[in-house]
Amino acid sequence: MNIFETDDNSTPLTEEEKQQLKEKWITTRAELNELETKGITKAEIWLLKNKKDILNEKFIKTLHKKMFDKVWKWAGKFRTTERNIGVAPYQIQPQLRVLLDDIKFWIENKTYSEKEIAIRFHHRLVQIHPFPNGNGRISRLMADLLMKKLGKKDFNWGNGNLTEISELREKYIKALQEADKGDYTLLMNFVTD
Repeated sequence: MNIFETDDNSTPLTEEEKQQLKEKWITTRAELNELETKGITKAEIWLLKNKKDILNEKFIKTLHKKMFDKVWKWAGKFRTTERNIGVAPYQIQPQLRVLLDDIKFWIENKTYSEKEIAIRFHHRLVQIHPFPNGNGRISRLMADLLMKKLGKKDFNWGNGNLTEISELREKYIKALQEADKGDYTLLMNFVTD
């Protein structure tokens, strides 16, 4: 499969964004996923050394850059184009600010369980869709970081690879779609099944 072919659950890139691929030898989605996975591993190592406040825009942008800086020239930069998912580009920063404030409020006031706060954080970050690519991956990592911050165990995210087109990914997308309607049951179950 050509890396720029998308399935129904992938966010398509603009032609300009496609041209920002750093490694021109990449020709398949599998090669792209492999390179991105290496970057995510590097970012996870960086996280072990950098125990910072995670609930701010600068941290999220820095983490995205650490995850994808070897792959995309736009790593760590918010998208500037419309998508089939996500808020309008001019709404990314204000919506992210509202989300981060909500999370802080929910934690302080124990509005939801720690698990539900992290799930809602993940879901809303995916809904905002701040970056051209990698939104699901950074949202899952941010939810796991929040769980750790709250003294809880990471989620298992279905115990499989969510970047590959698979039955597991379809189940995950379905859970996100239900959360879009306000029902977090499937997503809450998915992360711990």
